[in-house]
Formats: sequence, C-alpha cells, structure tokens
Amino acid sequence: MSAKNGSIKLVAGNSNPALAAGIAAELGLPLTKAVVRRFADMEIFVEIQENVRGSDVFIIQSTSYPANDLLMELLIITDALRRASARRITAVVPYFGYARQDRKSNSRTPISAKLVANLITHAGVDRVMTLDLHAGQIQGFFDIPTDNLFASPLMVRDIKDRFDLSSLMVVSPDVGGVARARGLAKRINTPLAIVDKRRERPGESEVMNVIGDVAGHTCILIDDIVDSGGTLVNAADALLKYGAKDVYAYITHGVLSGGAATRITSSRLKELVITDSIMPTEAVRNAPNIRTLAIAPLIAEAIGRTAAEESVSSLFD
Repeated sequence: MSAKNGSIKLVAGNSNPALAAGIAAELGLPLTKAVVRRFADMEIFVEIQENVRGSDVFIIQSTSYPANDLLMELLIITDALRRASARRITAVVPYFGYARQDRKSNSRTPISAKLVANLITHAGVDRVMTLDLHAGQIQGFFDIPTDNLFASPLMVRDIKDRFDLSSLMVVSPDVGGVARARGLAKRINTPLAIVDKRRERPGESEVMNVIGDVAGHTCILIDDIVDSGGTLVNAADALLKYGAKDVYAYITHGVLSGGAATRITSSRLKELVITDSIMPTEAVRNAPNIRTLAIAPLIAEAIGRTAAEESVSSLFD
C-alpha cells in the first residue's frame, strides 16, 4: 500500500506489539525495523533502521502503563523520525493516557491532558489518531489535526451477533457517560437506563440509584475506561437489585490496574468485553469472564484512508 504522497511506514513502540503486528498484517505491510531500548539507567534510546525519508510514517503507541515511559518512547521516536526526514508523522495512540485529567478538578491542579498534547505536538507529530477519547474536547487541546475513532461499530456488531435485542437495555454507569450510551442504544434500537452514583474518593464509587426500569432486561453497561473495576461491579449489583436479568459490560479501554481483573472475575458481571487498545496483562487474559475485541482492522482502515487522503469520519456514518 502506498500513501498519496510517499510510501507508508509503520513504526511500533513497546506499548502493544501484538496490536502493532495486527495492524501491519491488516495493511499488508511490514513493521519498519527500529530499535527502542533502555540504557542501564532506563534512559530510552531509539534507532530507526530503515530509510524513511519522504515517507508517511505512523507510530503505533498507546500511552498506557507505564504511562510516562511509553509517552517518552513516543516523543523520542517522533524526534528520530523528524531528524530522518519523514514527510509526515502520525501518532496512532489507541489509548491516550492522562485523558482523565482534562480539566481543573480543584484549585491548583493541572490540566495534564493539555500538557501531554503540547508535548506530542512540539515533538514534531503532524497528526494524531486515537480511539474513544475520555472527553471529546481533548481534540481541541491539539493544534494539529486529530482523528478520534470510535469502537462502537465493533461493539454493535458483537452485540447483534450475541444477544436478543428485544430484551436488551443499554446502561450508562454514570451521568457523564450518557451521550456515549445513548449513541449505542440508538444504533441497536434499545432503551436506555442510567446508574446515578456518588464518588467519595478517586478510584472508589458508591451506587445511589438506577434511572429507568431495568426489571427483566439483559443490561449492557457502556463506558470508555475501566480502571479499578469498582464502578462496574457496583453498577452490576445495583442493576441486579432492581430486577435486571443479567449484566454485561462493553468498555473500550481495559486499564484494569491492581486487582481489577480479580475483582471482575469474582463479581456478578456475566462478562466484560474490552478492546485490545491496551495490551492485556496475564491476569486479564486468564480471567474467565473478560473477553477482548480486536481493533486492528478498524485502525488499519483509518490509517489507509489517512494515507490516501480519504475521509475517516465516513467509517462511522
């Protein structure tokens, strides 16, 4: 495959080798030979081992755990490519770390998402491609073109294949995610409910109420990020308390830090479905009620369209 102006090159950092290989396979392209390693003091060293002069280069790198290391890898790879005379550099960041720090939550707190956007831009990236940003306005933090892809088409296809839509109800686990849940409910033509919760401290949540009649329905919780898993577990318990038949969850980014996988496994959630935007840990891979959807075909299609200067938004019309 060739770009409209120059060849396509794919460069992968260390965040998710399996996803990078999947994207390369979908595009029918090899990954560009590159070394991304550490010195003894953990300083990052990058060497691009192929000619990229005049090429349309896509760096595939989520900024998941360890977020700071993987972000630095992205920045240094960008600098290496810029100095090697790449024509255009696109940062493909399926999971954009620091996205939850998108506003001043209290006095004297940072807006870290904006800072990270500035770092990526000033490193020399020409375009950013990401998946299901935590807040849409983060696109405006970048002063370069930014494509926010959506996992909803993959989820819709999977839900239609696996469920009887007549007894299904889409549920937002909190008020902030209503727009996302409403969009999916509209796509599959099902009713919508909302879990009203109160967060007492970061990483913990207390379910207060369920808005909507979920009795007798199979409920599907929709969200962009699952971290500790507490919100999902509490929401599932509340929905079952109010008469839901079964509870499933479809979440784009499976951060699943600490003991989250164990928490999900021992919960009353029938199944948690995540994408592979973040490389799953061994605990996640072995969890019997956690399943992964592959996003390589979606990202590969978006890369191909970007390289050919075609519409990306039409993927989601």
